[in-house]
Formats: sequence, structure tokens, C-alpha cells
Amino acid sequence: MEILAFGVQSDEKPLMEKAFAGHPGTGTEVRCLDVFLNEDTAPIASGYEIVSTSVNASLNNRVLQTLAAGGTQMIAQRSTGFNNIDLEVAERLGLTVARVSYYSPYSVAEFAWTLAMAVNRRIVRASNRTRDFDFRLDGLMGRDLRGRTVGVLGTGKIGAAFTRIAHGFGMNLLGWDVAENPECLELGMKYVDKERLFAEADLISLHVPLLPSTEHIVGAAALRTMKDDAILVNSSRGGLVDTKALVAELREGRFTGVGLDVYEAEAGLFFLDKSLDVVEDDTLARLVTFPNVLVTSHQAYYTADAVGQIIDTTVQNVLDYRAGRRSENVLVPAAT
Repeated sequence: MEILAFGVQSDEKPLMEKAFAGHPGTGTEVRCLDVFLNEDTAPIASGYEIVSTSVNASLNNRVLQTLAAGGTQMIAQRSTGFNNIDLEVAERLGLTVARVSYYSPYSVAEFAWTLAMAVNRRIVRASNRTRDFDFRLDGLMGRDLRGRTVGVLGTGKIGAAFTRIAHGFGMNLLGWDVAENPECLELGMKYVDKERLFAEADLISLHVPLLPSTEHIVGAAALRTMKDDAILVNSSRGGLVDTKALVAELREGRFTGVGLDVYEAEAGLFFLDKSLDVVEDDTLARLVTFPNVLVTSHQAYYTADAVGQIIDTTVQNVLDYRAGRRSENVLVPAAT
């Protein structure tokens, strides 16, 4: 049996093939495609019992209907997030759905700090200048972070890893979550309501999942509450930030820097080469013009360590499915 894997990056392909070859118990081989699963590409999966998808796949009603009609019975998502999957429809169609519930939190936490430091110390602008042998310091002044306040929204594994780094910088720690993390409390974190966190933090980093309750958690009101010289970092999910509201605030000259590894309308853009196309997304086009904004293409998780864990878990999810086992990674169990 052959698994069809959508949205596989060139760096991932040899790791995927090696991982499945190293687990003969799957009884499968993997066919890797660089195209993403959506309504146009779903028919390609006809005849494949197991389909593996990436975070930017679209598994809406129509896509799931097409997969089920083509004989697909199991979807192995290669990410922690699953807001792109209509789980109710999948269950109704009898599709088993599994995800990767855990991988290296350090990959994302470290990248979030990379974004924060890059916008604070104007690294991109400095690099562009020195390539032209312009070595002036005008416009490159940053700020020490020691003694300033960081606000961490979401203090799970990734948020806790981010907090440990902040503690190493000597920052004051504010947190918000539905439950307090004892590890963060031991570091001196004070849990407060969102409004106070937005008002007091010099650096705000988002590490919550995208749920109906967290969509646009950084909306117009929150943005207006933030300090004019605050730094905002989002390496979690694009939908956490109301991008149009953010652009409106940036047009007013607010914020020291904004680092975004995710964007709420990234599907169909991120992970693809659009350099020769006319990008019709006016909000994104305006966003990347601000000199204090750095946008990257959902790469925070993209380390050899994290990707290796993601692939290994995906293989295990397939093994569990074929053996009739259910693990914590299963979002929709096999139909009985």
C-alpha cells in the first residue's frame, strides 16, 4: 500500500521516504507531492487509503467528500494545529484523522525570539544596508530587553520554552492562559488578564491555538491598548491577529516592531513561490511595506529536530491506524 503525502517540502522528502522505509511494519511506501491538498488537488488522492497533509491544506466539506469518495479512510496531518480540518464532516464520513500532538517546542520558541530580536535590533535593515556598503547607524537603534516586561499569551510547552528564554534575558514575566503553568510560576511569571498584559508588556508573544475563543485575540481593542513602542510576535496561527486592524495601527506609526511567521490568509501563499505573480492580497502587500514589520513564511517549526519528530509521529500514527490502536494523536477515531 502507498501513502500519498501532500505539501511535502524538498527538505522533507528524503526524511519522509527514509522514515517509512525504516518502519517496514507500516507495509507502505510514501509518495510525496509538493502540491497542497485543496479542492483542486483532492482528486489526485483517489485510490489512496491513507493521505498525509500539511498545516496549510484545506480539508473542508468538499475536499473530505472527494477523499472519501476516492477510497481514503485515514488522514495523517503533519502538524499540531488542525483548524484546517472539518472534524464533524470527517467523522460523518467515517474518516480517521490523526495529528502530531507534540514536537520540539524549542524550534518555535527560539524562532519567536529570532523575530523579536530581528525587529528590535533592525537586523534586516542593517543587512540590506551593508550589502550596499552602507555602514551608517541611523535608524538602527534598538533597546535592551533586560528589565523590560514580556507578555506571553499561552504558556503551554512552547510558551514555557519562550518564557525560559525571556527569564534568561532578565525580563519581567507576565502570562495569560486558561491554566497557570507551575514551571512558569517558578520562573517568576505573574498571571494577569489579557487587558493588563496588553497594556504593560513591552514585548508580546502569542503561543495559543486558534480556536473560536482566540480568533483575533489581538484585535483592534487589544492593539489600541498596547504601548506605542511595543513589539508583537506571532509564531502560532495567523488568525490570532486581526491583520487589517494591525495595518491601521502601523499606519499611525505605532510599534517598535512586529514579527509575523504566520498570516491569517496564508493558505495559497505561504510555502509557494509567488515572486512572479501579482499578489492580490492588499492587506499582506501593505503589511510587508512597513519598515518595522518582518514577515516570514511559517517556518518557525522548520528545524531538522522538529521535522524529524513530526515525521516519526506521522509514521507511528499510520502504524496505530493499521493495528487498530488509538493514541492521543487521534482526533477522529476509526469508524466502528
